Amino acid sequence: MNNPQQDSTDVTRKTLPPDGKVNNAKFKINLFVLFPWFKKICKWRSIQFLLVFPTMVIFLFFLYAGLFGSRVGNRNIIVIFVWILWWFLLITFMVPFASRVWCFVCPFPFFGEWFQRGALIKVRVGKMLGLRNKMFGLNKRWPKFLTNIWLQNILFLAMCTFSAMFLTRPVVSVLILGGLFVAATFLSMIYRQRAFCMYVCPVSGFQGLYAMTSMIELRATDKEVCRKTCKTKNCLTGSEEGWACPWFQYMGKMERNNYCGLCMECVKSCPNDNISLNVRPFCGDTLIKGYDEAWKSFIMLALAMVYSVTLLGPFGTIKDWANVAETGNWKGFSIYAGIIWFTALVGIPFVWYLASRLGRFLSGTNEVSTKDIFIRYSYMLVPLGLLAWIAFSFPLIMINGSYIISIISDPLGWGWDLVGTAHVPWKPIFSQYTAHVQIPLLLLGLYFAIKRGYDISLTLYQNKSRAARSLIPVVVVCTAMILAFLKLFTG
Repeated sequence: MNNPQQDSTDVTRKTLPPDGKVNNAKFKINLFVLFPWFKKICKWRSIQFLLVFPTMVIFLFFLYAGLFGSRVGNRNIIVIFVWILWWFLLITFMVPFASRVWCFVCPFPFFGEWFQRGALIKVRVGKMLGLRNKMFGLNKRWPKFLTNIWLQNILFLAMCTFSAMFLTRPVVSVLILGGLFVAATFLSMIYRQRAFCMYVCPVSGFQGLYAMTSMIELRATDKEVCRKTCKTKNCLTGSEEGWACPWFQYMGKMERNNYCGLCMECVKSCPNDNISLNVRPFCGDTLIKGYDEAWKSFIMLALAMVYSVTLLGPFGTIKDWANVAETGNWKGFSIYAGIIWFTALVGIPFVWYLASRLGRFLSGTNEVSTKDIFIRYSYMLVPLGLLAWIAFSFPLIMINGSYIISIISDPLGWGWDLVGTAHVPWKPIFSQYTAHVQIPLLLLGLYFAIKRGYDISLTLYQNKSRAARSLIPVVVVCTAMILAFLKLFTG
């Protein structure tokens, strides 16, 4: 099991470079140096509250709309703004270009964190449980056997199994989103810091995986300063200037975006001014650390395929199976759910395992285990899956975008016309160009999968020829998957 709180990995250490990662960053630009004013903003104690509070108010309004607004999905703001607009912005722009910036403004932990800290803005100082901040609640440690993302994997898969209901039944969205809100608050009263975000939140799980591709990163400017000069480790333990990292991260060891929520507390508390916010190349992190993260890549790819078939494909029977709330066909839904779970948890992983074993055989050496190949090469499905999700999301916004315009004037479906757009008719936006967008996106995903896969292979094998041969089977699998998406999207 992978423990995100520790700088550990299930992968054999001898197969990794000394720093435990593949360094793909040919250049980095520190935004804090380029824009000093932006760093000052990030150091404001009130900045997160000023952004989270409006988001929470909007979120609560969405819940109200889901309960008391129109029962028709395309006439209710919770459906159109959350599952169409928010999802499109999150997967297409926020994660690839700004890592986990959504976590910075997410409303789910608002009340729970307020309860823990006993403050909305100021910092409380006091020694407790190895921290330098006073916190309220039981402050229990999260169970050790759950310090991984398996729970997030299962919850996300379960939630997505009923996804068709999100688009047709606003009340279902209320139950899902409201349930996450309550869970975040309740768990914050029992467990330390953002245990919910770290180990439970299903949205957090896939954000962490795809944040590895992001073109920004928050890192220590000089890790030697963290390890040798800094005696207080304020980023991890807190200080009078900032709270202990809600995500349990120590900047002296943090090498990946996976578990950094960009809360900027480390920027506020670092006594050595040793934090940088860097722009970097796409797919800068490439180290998958355990089976839980590998399976997340399988799950996300499987769901991208299933969603594409269900929502964009011409298969009416599958649509009926998925939309059990409307059809009442529970037998068909059971088949649909079984396909999803089998494909995500068994089908794709088994194919990947066979490809890994064949890759080990083709390499002509036993110096690298099948396990190492299986886990490390699974990163190739991260850019592949992300670009597949983006390719899937574009048609949703192109086909349903006009609903966004009309729903602004009538968010509850009550016949309002607040800004004069309520009667804008539904009309697809440039839908004839959908394939022109999807094809290059899928090919770009395949390119980065192969490119980063080759980079990883060079860390596993000393010999370039062996590295390349070990990569052939998984490249074939990735190519076959992209061809399947191309066939589905282009007909």
